Amino acid sequence: MITVKLEPDGKVIEMSDTRSVHAVLNKLQLRSTMAIVVRDGELLTPDRMLKNGDALMVRKVTSAG
Repeated sequence: MITVKLEPDGKVIEMSDTRSVHAVLNKLQLRSTMAIVVRDGELLTPDRMLKNGDALMVRKVTSAG
């Protein structure tokens, strides 16, 4: 089970059968350019693998161009 905290919403979601950051973003219907993913203070790229018990923070980002 992976625990995901969504920011700035403050929602917490638990996901099972999720093996990569890319899979988490897909389940949240986000592209890798739409959010940053952090685990234990480390920024993760979409190709990073996850393990059971990981806690992630997913922060949606916007461009103010």
